[in-house]
Amino acid sequence: MDSLGGTAAAIVLIVLIVFVIIVLVRSIRIIPQARAGVVERLGKYQRTLNPGLTILIPFVDRLLPLLDLREQVVSFPPQPVITEDNLVVSIDTVVYFQVTDPRAATYEIANYIQAVEQLTTTTLRNVVGGLNLEEALTSRDQINGQLRGVLDEATGRWGIRVSRVELKAIDPPHSIQDSMEKQMRAERDRRAAILTAEGTKQSQILTAEGQRQSAILKAEGDAKAAILRADGEAQAIQKVFDAIHKGNPDQKLLAYQYLQTLPKLAEGTSNKLWIIPSEVGEALKGIGGALGGADTNGVAGLFGNKAAAGAAAPDAAPRPPEPTP
Repeated sequence: MDSLGGTAAAIVLIVLIVFVIIVLVRSIRIIPQARAGVVERLGKYQRTLNPGLTILIPFVDRLLPLLDLREQVVSFPPQPVITEDNLVVSIDTVVYFQVTDPRAATYEIANYIQAVEQLTTTTLRNVVGGLNLEEALTSRDQINGQLRGVLDEATGRWGIRVSRVELKAIDPPHSIQDSMEKQMRAERDRRAAILTAEGTKQSQILTAEGQRQSAILKAEGDAKAAILRADGEAQAIQKVFDAIHKGNPDQKLLAYQYLQTLPKLAEGTSNKLWIIPSEVGEALKGIGGALGGADTNGVAGLFGNKAAAGAAAPDAAPRPPEPTP
């Protein structure tokens, strides 16, 4: 009997120990950081647990699954959307949201993630349905802003704050993609042709400008060279004239220099006719007189009647006056 009583007492003690352990386990709860728990007492909302250590009443209080208070990122599968110009495009969306009220997220909506997905799809169709394909492809910021505004307003009573909505991809039909590629290729070819034409035009303009500047500089150089040559010839003539006047030449020396100049008139292979001026006779007479009274009439007769005619008509071509000392 004593052994049976001892065994029963041991079993009761073990049961009590197990019961105490279960009570302690169900009474003491630790809530991690960035988590929140909703406590129900006898099936009714009692309070929201914050991160830290908390004690519950066993078999009376019930802790619901913890909620994540961090910002969450959910990527939704592609959704077909019809644009204003009746084209079906596939749009992928990414939603960034955060639970701000654990009680509302638990009791106001059954599945807030699914609710956000469906609301995003319907709102996206409403927004993109008022845009054509080109506007939908180039107005992502506008679409994101409209989606965020609608979602944030609708999910506010669920205890959720939508911080950002992004369109991950907008895929038009394949036929439209081919047409867009052809259009872009034609646009690039047009731009390349325009750039080439502009480059050729600019090159021709620069070439013409360079040739004009070169012609101007060449003309200026030729003009300056002609002016310098004329100045040099004038200075040379002036020096010769001054030297003649300073040397006080007589008639004999002038006649001799005149005769030395005559052969230069016949220089060149193209000269077929040599006309002797009428003053040659007078020059020869002066030379003959200088040589001691030689027969000047005979020398003059060597050059024909032109010399005699030139001597007989002094008024027709008067000689320049002799320089005075």
